[in-house]
Amino acid sequence: MVNIVIQNAKKEMYPSIRQQRIDAYNEYANVLPVDHWNALKNSISSKVDEQEGVELIVATILGKIAGSVALFPAKTNAYEGYVEELDYPEIRMLAVDSTCRSQGVANALISECINRSKEKGFDAIGLHTGEFMKNAISLYEGIGFKRLPKFDFQSADDGINVRAYQLKFRLED
Repeated sequence: MVNIVIQNAKKEMYPSIRQQRIDAYNEYANVLPVDHWNALKNSISSKVDEQEGVELIVATILGKIAGSVALFPAKTNAYEGYVEELDYPEIRMLAVDSTCRSQGVANALISECINRSKEKGFDAIGLHTGEFMKNAISLYEGIGFKRLPKFDFQSADDGINVRAYQLKFRLED
């Protein structure tokens, strides 16, 4: 079993986290239309995770950043106006280094987001993911996230949907 350490990202980690996101999502570069890939790449490498209240969380293995996630607070404009402000936190930009996949990194990061949301008194957490991200969708659904199609959107007018998911939990869990 690999020892995964979860912590808040330090400022000096931000550039490597953003590069790691691009590297992790790069598998979609040849699957998506060029404009969509460029928009996704710009989004995951932007400084949107430095907004007030956003928690940038990293998972490290043996001191190396294995993955990261941004936990956006409830009632934030996490998607630049595509989705109304939601009453629960949102997981965004989950990325795991390709050399660290299948070791529980994504699960550990998602669990941390769920725990932090519960600690703040929320009874749900949400996320959005591209319909082309089949492995991510399997992971989220396996954890218990349910589809919320009313919050789906298209960011690039190219027919590719960004799917909304939500996980409800009881606070005593």
